[in-house]
Amino acid sequence: MPKKVELEGGGRAPKGHFVVYVGNEMKRFVVPTSYLKNPIFQKLLDKAAEEFGFDNRNGIVLPCDESTFNRVTAFLAKHDS
Repeated sequence: MPKKVELEGGGRAPKGHFVVYVGNEMKRFVVPTSYLKNPIFQKLLDKAAEEFGFDNRNGIVLPCDESTFNRVTAFLAKHDS
């Protein structure tokens, strides 16, 4: 089971987590900061930087659909050390 937490509304991410927005509907997910050190997640962040830049006041937007994001986070949760 992925370690991601989906929050309704705009609540703050719990300590040790951060918010990303995914898909055309900009669905909000809270993911562990440990994912930041993973090369797979870093590739997603690199793609986000290429597509949207770093000056995005709306938060981190990942350029993938929700099903891809769910597969990535499921894999990361399984292999997160």
